[in-house]
Amino acid sequence: MSKVNKDNKTSKFRLAIIDDKTHKHLFNIHFTRTSFFVALISVIVVFTALIYSIVAFTPVRTFIPGYPDAHSKRAAIQNALRIDSLENVIYRWELYSENLRRVVDGEEPLKIDSIINARDSRAASELDAAELALKDSLLRQHVKEEEQFGISDRDKRDLPIEGLHFFTPLKGVVSQGYDPAVHPFIDITAPAGSVVKATLDGTVIYDGWSEDAGYTIQIQHEGDIISIYKHNEKLLKKTGDKVTAGSPIALVGNTGSLSTGDHLHFELWHKGESVDPTRYINF
Repeated sequence: MSKVNKDNKTSKFRLAIIDDKTHKHLFNIHFTRTSFFVALISVIVVFTALIYSIVAFTPVRTFIPGYPDAHSKRAAIQNALRIDSLENVIYRWELYSENLRRVVDGEEPLKIDSIINARDSRAASELDAAELALKDSLLRQHVKEEEQFGISDRDKRDLPIEGLHFFTPLKGVVSQGYDPAVHPFIDITAPAGSVVKATLDGTVIYDGWSEDAGYTIQIQHEGDIISIYKHNEKLLKKTGDKVTAGSPIALVGNTGSLSTGDHLHFELWHKGESVDPTRYINF
């Protein structure tokens, strides 16, 4: 019976540090196999948590290959701007080739607005020039007769939002996309001071400051469309001003308590409901 009790005893170990000359015990620690493995696992867990904290919450994470640091973000913005410049060059070449064809055929050359607003130049060439001029004059007369904020006679136009040509308000990187439930707008990252432009012709119905949104400007457009631009550094238009598509209205900034960096908060509303701007605008 005593032999069985001896075998069931827990084995204990001792780690000692002894002075080689004096044989004095400088350090002693007693442990079992279980306590040794528990201590080893605890050290590994603490060490792993420490390494994770250093990598996750300090600038050390920028040294990880592939992690988007400030340089890569700046490069992405510059590439987006270069793409915009290349698109403009392509548009000019399209205009040149179309006008060259028209001159050879003895037709009137196209204006720059024709090639930008209507990408299908073949279809545009089939329209009669006199009919286009008549429609343009009627449209201008209609705009002049509207009220200050353009809220009357809206039902006379039956142009769907998909048929409109939206001007890109800001070329940059969409840092956060549209979500109808939690984020019914988009955020566009761009360098501070970049020019924000009106996406359509319209009238400024609000310009001001709020604690959350910073400098904000809202524009009423035809067809029950409203565009909203927030977190600007400076506003270039005031309430009641008429604006045209592509005209400067503000400068990109980082104002308001809800802003975490230089960007444009852009909202697009149609008939009282928010819509995804990326469906109609190429950013």
